[in-house]
Amino acid sequence: MKIKYFLLNLLFILFSSVIFAQNWQEIKTVNDVCTVYPEQMESMLGELNLDFNGLEKVKKAYQNGDIEKACTYLLEYYKNSNNAMHLRVNQPVKTTKTVALSDTVLNDVFVIQNVRGQVRYGNDGHRDWYYKGPNNDEEWAWLSNRHSQLSTVLSTYFETGNPKYAEYIDLFLRDFIIKSMPYPAVKSNTSVWRGLEVAARTKVWSRIFFGLLKNENLSPATQLLMLSSLPDHAHYNRNFHSGNNWLTMEISALATVATNFPEYKDSEEWLDYSMGTMIESMKNQVYPDGVQTELSSHYHNVSMSNFELFKNICDKANKKLPDFFNQTIEDMYAYLAHAMRPDGNRILNNDGDRGSDRNLILKGAKKFNNTEWEYIATNGESGTKPVNGPSWCYPWAGHLISRSGYDADAHWSFFDIGPWGSGHQHSDKLHLSISAYGKDLLVDAGRFAYTGEVARKFRQYARSSRAHNLVLLDGKVQNPGSKLAEKPLLAEQYKITDTFDYASGTFNDFNDIEGVGENLRTLFYVRGEFWIVVDKIKTDRPRKVETLWHWHPGCLVQKENRIVKTKNERGNLAIIPVSKQKFDIKFIEGQEGPVAQGWYSPEYNKYEPNVASIYSTDIESEETLVWLLVPSGNEVPEIHAKIILEKETEIKLEVITKERGSWKLTIPYQNSKKAKLEFN
Repeated sequence: MKIKYFLLNLLFILFSSVIFAQNWQEIKTVNDVCTVYPEQMESMLGELNLDFNGLEKVKKAYQNGDIEKACTYLLEYYKNSNNAMHLRVNQPVKTTKTVALSDTVLNDVFVIQNVRGQVRYGNDGHRDWYYKGPNNDEEWAWLSNRHSQLSTVLSTYFETGNPKYAEYIDLFLRDFIIKSMPYPAVKSNTSVWRGLEVAARTKVWSRIFFGLLKNENLSPATQLLMLSSLPDHAHYNRNFHSGNNWLTMEISALATVATNFPEYKDSEEWLDYSMGTMIESMKNQVYPDGVQTELSSHYHNVSMSNFELFKNICDKANKKLPDFFNQTIEDMYAYLAHAMRPDGNRILNNDGDRGSDRNLILKGAKKFNNTEWEYIATNGESGTKPVNGPSWCYPWAGHLISRSGYDADAHWSFFDIGPWGSGHQHSDKLHLSISAYGKDLLVDAGRFAYTGEVARKFRQYARSSRAHNLVLLDGKVQNPGSKLAEKPLLAEQYKITDTFDYASGTFNDFNDIEGVGENLRTLFYVRGEFWIVVDKIKTDRPRKVETLWHWHPGCLVQKENRIVKTKNERGNLAIIPVSKQKFDIKFIEGQEGPVAQGWYSPEYNKYEPNVASIYSTDIESEETLVWLLVPSGNEVPEIHAKIILEKETEIKLEVITKERGSWKLTIPYQNSKKAKLEFN
């Protein structure tokens, strides 16, 4: 294989003067492409199994040395074959209708991860496929090479029938394929030949090739260039794929080529390899509780969608996957349904965006005939109320999702006591997010960006403990932890009852800390009422303890003595210290230096200031900090809490309100069996 690519590269160099003498924009016919790129066309024909049923005329012409006739017969074969019927569509009636979004793309203006940029052209008339956008961001260049913009234009063409959209696709692809030659056949991180971009193009191109196969606006030359480049794409995904969610995208792309183009010599081997690799990856990439090991809801969705795509590919090819494969997809949907906020948005954790999963869950509910997921996704408007819940614990992921119910105003919290994650990790163990009454209150900061100007300002902040709701000791942030869980949470670490939820976790690896310092955090949620957070600090010396609470930018945050609370029109939360430490309380918002603090990113490349309220106290030895977190639809009601008893293994509290009565809570630090709640 390497010899073949070496010879192709050599031929490419030898014929380069001929190639560039030809105006590539005018290469449209079979004769044109065979005249200017004879070695590519011959190599493409050599990639085919010419004994494949239907390719008899192609084989005869090829053996007679008539490459042009062989290519002509090949296109005739594809137009009349029955493969990839699910991608073939009836061509639209010609009109002059337009769509503004696609017209923007036709001007080579692409919006990549919320950044708008216009691709430049070189002296040779080709687009600059390495252009990094207006912010000099490598991610911008990578994502523009996935060709998702062509999917938008293709949909617009089918919607309007305006030929200018199909003509743009034709020229775009011819430009890209010619400029990207020769295929380097090595693992790459370049804008053009990186695994994720190769995989994404494969899927987009398949839709274009078969969708426009009988359309006069996709020229024969472009069709043949696609057929010559797809084996290179498959070769890359077969030989240079990565792991985790990348693997799911790359291997599903390999299977896409193998099943849509079974005429390639290696298609059968590609599909067999895809099946073995994807099955093994699912075993290693998804915990037994159905959560993807990167522990980012965003990338959980990416992996799940590609597992699902792979299952559909295998079903169409009549290739049977093990029963656990479909069950795992179902379990992954269940996690999304159970973790979903009442407003339909997913958890914002590790590298990810705050986006809605509502439609995705409804799709899963229909597919798996699960009316309980439908009930959750519709806030109880349709479907069947779940038998279990409303709170859920995922013991391998270490995620506790607490809820008061399934209505739009329900309380919701996410408590993280799991491992660091196998990819896209943040140092955020023991973080707590809270929403209530349709409003996000305590939030994770988000991911900001991976590369470019935004990343240079905020990437370190996004990944650090400073961007999360947890405890710092002596100003030290958390070190990375274990990437994978070797076992699920112990039964003593969590408990869900009809009236309360309990979970506990610990962290003791702070960066560059002197001596021994540990935070043992316990969460106790009284269903429909409030949360108690207990931070037991173990130390061998005096410490400065900082407890960080980050608020959604839409919150109006105030301080009243020791209490920090919001004064929103609707949806509020009060943080009330119950323990007796003296606190210095600071609000930091939109700070860039000496370290970033008080920033929030709901989507990639989007960010804004938010309030970080920081409680600081100095302790001489081991102490326990206790916090009462009270949500309310309107103004937070008067409420009192006091510590009744504090022992080495547990703490007892009483919480009193005039309207509702009083609760007595027994909160063990690490023993769920002894957690108790009494209400009077």
